[in-house]
Amino acid sequence: MVTCYLRYVLDPFKLKEFETYGRMWIPLVEKFGGTHHGYFMPGEGHSNIALALFTFPSLAEYEVYRSKAAVDPECLAAMRYYEETRCFLSYERSFFRPVFR
Repeated sequence: MVTCYLRYVLDPFKLKEFETYGRMWIPLVEKFGGTHHGYFMPGEGHSNIALALFTFPSLAEYEVYRSKAAVDPECLAAMRYYEETRCFLSYERSFFRPVFR
């Protein structure tokens, strides 16, 4: 199991647009076999940082998702939405594996 952690630096004047962007991606990750754990919008503290977490059974399955997403019409529409709104300024991507009891 691998969890993808995304940390976004947002345009604080485009939080609504970023939330729309996030809502677009949740079902798309799930469409390709992932489990989306949600987008986490600014609350207290920084007003321009958001997080997203989603899990795939393996890094190989994540790579399959990336390949399919690159040509999927709905995924391409989500990317176009980002390009039109520029609702985030940058992002970091990291991968984690869980440790359970």
